[in-house]
Parts: sequence; C-alpha cells; structure tokens
Amino acid sequence: MTLDMLKIGEAATITAVGGEGPLRLRLLDMGLIPRTRVMVRKVAPMGDPIEIHLRGYELTIRIEDAKKIEVEREDAKT
Repeated sequence: MTLDMLKIGEAATITAVGGEGPLRLRLLDMGLIPRTRVMVRKVAPMGDPIEIHLRGYELTIRIEDAKKIEVEREDAKT
C-alpha cells in the first residue's frame, strides 16, 4: 500500500521510496527513508496535501508524492 491510503491517526513503516531523480532525493532528504515510522496527522479539507508525523516533526506532502511511498501498516495492537 502507499502512504496516501492511510487514514488520520494510522501509523505505518516506510518500505520503499519511489520516484525518479530530484523528487526521490528530495523525499529521502526530508527523512522519508525505509524503516521509518510515519503517522498521518491531518488531511486538508479537499484531501490534498496531508500532514504526517515522522522522526519527531510534522511534514506536509502532496498526495501525488505520497503515492510514491510504499508503506506497511502497523498492527492495531502496537
């Protein structure tokens, strides 16, 4: 599944970061690297962009970019 599919309050772990060239490097530079835990905090009223929490800070990204980030949803018991 991809990051854009998570609902508010859901957490997941990044498994892969897609994209090409400068976009992929920008995502990696922002801390979106494999094995990083992320949680969706907010979604804009029209659905784009989304705010995620990772590595102790909030990051707002476009849905188009979130679709390039593969995640694995965490179990409800964690």
